[in-house]
Amino acid sequence: MRISIIWAGFGWLSAAIYLAKAGHEVHVYEKNEQPGGRASVLEVNWFRRDMWPSRYLMPDAFKVAFDDRNESIEDYLDLVKLDPMYRIFFSHTDTMADIQPWLEANLPLFESLEPWSTSKIRDYLKKSAYQYEIAMREFVPKNYDSFLDFFTWKMMTEWTKLHVFQKMHNYVARFVKSPFLQKIFEYPLVFLGTAPKDAPALYNIMSHVDFGMGVFYPQWWIYEIIKALIHIAEKNGVQFHCSSEVTRIVTDEKKHVTWLMLWEEFVASDIVVSNADLRRTETRLLPPVLQTYPSTYREKKTMAPSGFIVYLWIKWTMENLKHHTLIFSPDRDLNFWEIFETKTPPSDPSIYMCCPSKTDASTAPEGYENMFILVPFPPDVYLSDEQKEQYKLKTYALIEETIGEKFQDRIVEEHLFTTADFKERYHAFQWSALGLAHTLWQSAIRRPNNVSKKVKWLYYTGWYTNPWIGMPMCMISGKLVAERIV
Repeated sequence: MRISIIWAGFGWLSAAIYLAKAGHEVHVYEKNEQPGGRASVLEVNWFRRDMWPSRYLMPDAFKVAFDDRNESIEDYLDLVKLDPMYRIFFSHTDTMADIQPWLEANLPLFESLEPWSTSKIRDYLKKSAYQYEIAMREFVPKNYDSFLDFFTWKMMTEWTKLHVFQKMHNYVARFVKSPFLQKIFEYPLVFLGTAPKDAPALYNIMSHVDFGMGVFYPQWWIYEIIKALIHIAEKNGVQFHCSSEVTRIVTDEKKHVTWLMLWEEFVASDIVVSNADLRRTETRLLPPVLQTYPSTYREKKTMAPSGFIVYLWIKWTMENLKHHTLIFSPDRDLNFWEIFETKTPPSDPSIYMCCPSKTDASTAPEGYENMFILVPFPPDVYLSDEQKEQYKLKTYALIEETIGEKFQDRIVEEHLFTTADFKERYHAFQWSALGLAHTLWQSAIRRPNNVSKKVKWLYYTGWYTNPWIGMPMCMISGKLVAERIV
């Protein structure tokens, strides 16, 4: 069968390879100039860097993804385990911490932040490891069509241990009381697009991902993962069509997929898998009568934050930054209230920075830093050029004050990527960087299903569906779609 996949992100790569290996003719249509989706690369003159994903987590899930294709991940990626995993600054304080890839190395730091916390932290991480193993074996890599599929006997016997209906912040507070430690254990929730007070405690498994597995980096950029998957896909006959935006999904009188329309060109398709923004797929590519998730579906949904991003080359070696550096705002609740409730730019933001040149000399000439700055930002907020400039300078000033190091006068290349860019480049609904937030009522069975209820042979993959946000999760979502088809 001829299968067309819309938008070339991690979900499509996974689905394309599985489907091609099963003997299907697979074509991938990408709106932008290169495959990769949000994991594409910014290249301007001599400046080059990953545009969005920057943290290689869950190495076991990546290994399974390659093993399933009879490929060895070691043949494609040169992985470095980061030490420290990241540096944390608590802004407006003198507190700074380097988080090591081994728990034992971190315990003296944790004790200094909260005396007598060691045994409770060990207990917390032991439970996180158990929950990760159960979730990844029993619940994550499965398709669900109803609540009965989710609430199996295994779930009923394990759900109290998985804390499915408890909130993350309340759960972490059972083990540590220090606001500093709570922020350390809860910060991954920001990368899931959710405030810890709203996220299910099940996501404490991300603490095991950090402290039990470590944070890695594939030499020569995160995009090396995309390049590896493209190579495997092409070996199996997958054909790529970049700068090819799909504008319509055409069905026959029986509501079966028949064609894709690329502006004025029609492409025959027996099956369509959309890895594009789900709302665009439903409301722009299909007529109202064929929409499983119409416009009204989003009206009461919580969207994940967008991002205020700056890509920099600096003619300077930033001594006080590590490969990953986090600045935690003193008032995290105010941050989330501004992002989710008032939809205003954070007044005293938390900031994430990535300097791959700390690990990989190929990413910048000697004496330079290749730097990425991300501020979580409210979705659906437009910034004028003047507002962008003002917020950029405010962000720079906060970084310089916090890390005790100036860099503004040494910037040689600077590019901004803000809310409107997410809309233009990715057709992101409400200009969100991450799609649906992972609140309690938007996780697991409550996320959109990966199969259309209105159109035969139309499927969805990527971070709008199960399992959730992130590179390894999107690859699992591609596998789940392929299992439905083959």
